[in-house]
Amino acid sequence: MSTLEPEPERGTGTGTLVEPTPQTSHGDGDHERFAHYVQKDKIMASALDGTPVVALCGKVWVPGRDPKKYPVCPMCKEIYESMGIGGGKNGKDGK
Repeated sequence: MSTLEPEPERGTGTGTLVEPTPQTSHGDGDHERFAHYVQKDKIMASALDGTPVVALCGKVWVPGRDPKKYPVCPMCKEIYESMGIGGGKNGKDGK
């Protein structure tokens, strides 16, 4: 004769709660290949105190490279042009 013991109910008792690891990347890395549009006063403040800036496309970072060496982010450019501020129509592209 075998005695059958009831199985413990699932989801009860003690266990380890595993929380998902937050994602640190917000895309496929394209944001790293472009220069982004940011307000000039924010860039200056970041240069002085190292605070992160937020580009028009939503990228958050601490600037530290020459944006003239990279093409302009297409999303930033589209947003900038839709704002009606000029967007490069007279030779100035807001970088």
